[in-house]
Amino acid sequence: MLPLLSCSLWAAAACTDGGRTVPSGGGEETLPGGDGWRQVVLRVGAEETAFALTLTDTEAARAFAARLPLTLEMTELNGNEKYARLDEPLPTASAVPDRIRTGDLMLWGDDTVVLFYDTFATSYSYTRLGAVEEADTLARALGRGGVRVTFEPAGE
Repeated sequence: MLPLLSCSLWAAAACTDGGRTVPSGGGEETLPGGDGWRQVVLRVGAEETAFALTLTDTEAARAFAARLPLTLEMTELNGNEKYARLDEPLPTASAVPDRIRTGDLMLWGDDTVVLFYDTFATSYSYTRLGAVEEADTLARALGRGGVRVTFEPAGE
């Protein structure tokens, strides 16, 4: 209940932003809602447990946001992540993170979205897409095995 309440309060605040101009790879672009484009609701499983997700301010995250709403059938891997392949690639700026943290949303390669539900060290390279807020109950919501995850703009 707390993640849903937090998400509702946070989504209401995100809707009050005005538009702003931000740099993109080839110049500047105006994104609707100021930073509002960065605010996403993540719905997990048949019960659609909701979590607030904040996207990073990067080319990859902007391209991901442009595809929302997006529902992915995510596959379990290694007891710490769920992943799904996208139909089309996203821009990349991969790097090896210091640590993977519970709630990290990453891009592996240019077409695989990965949602982590555990914290650990890694030697793999990822492009950071965002992070789930208050992710302490994320693992329980994701469950074991595959799961349907929906990403949608906050306020929709």
